[in-house]
Amino acid sequence: MLGKCLENVRNTVPLIHNITNYVTVNDVANVLLACGGSPIMSDEPADVVDITSICQGLNINIGTLNQRSIEAMFLAGKRANELHHTVLLDPVGAGASALRTNTAARLLNELSFTAVRGNISEIKALAQGSATTKGVDADVADAVTEETLDASITFVKSFAGKTGCIIAVTGAIDLVSDGTACYVIRNGRPEMGKITGTGCQLSGMMTAFLAANPDALLEAAAAAVCAMGVAGEIGWSCMRPEDGNASYRSRIIDAICNLDGATQGKEARYEIR
Repeated sequence: MLGKCLENVRNTVPLIHNITNYVTVNDVANVLLACGGSPIMSDEPADVVDITSICQGLNINIGTLNQRSIEAMFLAGKRANELHHTVLLDPVGAGASALRTNTAARLLNELSFTAVRGNISEIKALAQGSATTKGVDADVADAVTEETLDASITFVKSFAGKTGCIIAVTGAIDLVSDGTACYVIRNGRPEMGKITGTGCQLSGMMTAFLAANPDALLEAAAAAVCAMGVAGEIGWSCMRPEDGNASYRSRIIDAICNLDGATQGKEARYEIR
């Protein structure tokens, strides 16, 4: 089923509107093209309503906030909700500053989201109103480990049930839940954390997977997480001694471009709890 979700993206080529941060905007566009989607970027308030109207999904990423982009997020989000489009929130750095935390909370309260994807500290900041973060990275004290897995699954399920949307927590162990079931995913490489933007890329790609699989949203979100993790493993296996994190970034995007449903289904490592 997870491999089928990838095939559906390639067959339908969903157009995804991204209001994302300027650190990773190019990588988000490239990974959407690699997985079979089509990206468009706009954060101008006078532009976003028209742009969102022609898309199938909206990816809102708060990584580099400013007052103009915040206005654009609400305008685009409300229009996407009116059209019943897929909408994803990536609360980058929530918990690191009042502006980020409060903006993410307002977005979650005032808009209807299909999914929220972030690291465990960001998701806890949304759920609890506070969290410890190290910039935009998860704090080690929050990490999902084998020892904290049961409690983390309970937390993610509870927050998904409360918000009515899919919650995807990504890290060394990934958790994706709709409030009833939870995918526990163990794909990926620790070196992926040394590349700026793998989380932002995943949010863009997940938006495409959700838009292309409206009748299997939980599976689509889990499939996107598995695809990124598998690509990280394949990309790492292609690294040469002289390669560094810039090469690894490109190899991950290449791996996604060359990934097929059968390979994803074979390489995905997950359980459903």
